[in-house]
Amino acid sequence: MTISKELRQQIRERAKYLCEYCHSSEEASAARFEIDHIQPRSLGGADTFENLALACQRCNSYRYNFTEGTDPESQVSTQLFNPRLHQWNEHFVWEKGGLVIRGKTSIGRATCDRLDLNDQDHNDGAIVKARRFWIRGGWHPPLDDTIEA
Repeated sequence: MTISKELRQQIRERAKYLCEYCHSSEEASAARFEIDHIQPRSLGGADTFENLALACQRCNSYRYNFTEGTDPESQVSTQLFNPRLHQWNEHFVWEKGGLVIRGKTSIGRATCDRLDLNDQDHNDGAIVKARRFWIRGGWHPPLDDTIEA
């Protein structure tokens, strides 16, 4: 099934044009964000408004068809962040003035790890560099997000 242009626009508006996983702004991105299936099609997920999320290309590719990840703190497998069930600020917080996302819960930590939200394998990787520029431009972090020093 194809996702209609109208449904894609409704998803963008619901997400306030932010990636629903890393909260990057589509407006500050060089590429249009993708529509992600929270429950992947390969696992029986449907093309319904409730099962779709706005995702930057980076998060969408790292998430692939995973619905679980490992919490690096407890080493326990847990579900990934689901933007239809969970509130972003309950599971994540911005640190270093908005450069780094820290998971506050097992769901947040597993999602940070699985989606590599901070380019963990690279010291000051591309996404952190992009966030630095977005902060300078006043586009980041989103106004409603929690920030810790």
